[in-house]
Amino acid sequence: MKGTSLGEFEELCLLAVGILQEDAYGVSVKEEVEKFSSRKSTLSTIHSTLIRLEKKGFLESRMGGATESRGGRTKRLFEITLLGKKAINEARQLRENMWQHMPQILWEGGQS
Repeated sequence: MKGTSLGEFEELCLLAVGILQEDAYGVSVKEEVEKFSSRKSTLSTIHSTLIRLEKKGFLESRMGGATESRGGRTKRLFEITLLGKKAINEARQLRENMWQHMPQILWEGGQS
């Protein structure tokens, strides 16, 4: 169905939310994506991706409590929905299936 596929960066953000569980918010997702992918990203890119994933139904969010360390500001916490879990599993299965069909000589660095 249109609008429910995952782009590469969306997949990374969705995985980061899954890793972080109850501590998934913009800054922590950014740190996880950068840690695992070695890709620099801006906080605004992370936020827009998280909001897009929420609009697709893959994430849901709630406002966390305000803290002194954040100057009294709240943070938006994200959680993977059942649809999001289904999407991430489908993405994984697709990649694994395609890798199983990759000629060994290509991924071993040989010439075709």
